[in-house]
Amino acid sequence: MQFTVHQRFFFDAAHTLQREIEAEGSRRIHGHTYHAEVAVTGPRDPATGMVIDLGHLRERLAAVREQLDHHWLDEVPGLGTPTLENLCRFIAQALDGMQPPASRVRVWREALGDGCVLDLAPPGPVPG
Repeated sequence: MQFTVHQRFFFDAAHTLQREIEAEGSRRIHGHTYHAEVAVTGPRDPATGMVIDLGHLRERLAAVREQLDHHWLDEVPGLGTPTLENLCRFIAQALDGMQPPASRVRVWREALGDGCVLDLAPPGPVPG
């Protein structure tokens, strides 16, 4: 029996983006409130009753949030172009080595209605 547990967090950040559509506003520095969710899928440990101790997951996510919250995403080392896709990859890479591993990372901008999902199942290395 597999269970999926998840933890959400949010961060506020600014960025610029080179786009073909809506290009003018995207090139200027602008900000968003981003929401992120990390899921972990696996069997329930009979000793603890948990797939993962959510306290451990919250600690890992707090470290990721610290790198993103109130930062200019264009300058975050390792992020690359500040797209939703790269934010998913960045968060997943920050969780490399976590046991059990993340099975899904989702990032979205509630106000705009857009988002991205990175499925990591079956668990394995995060794509570069």
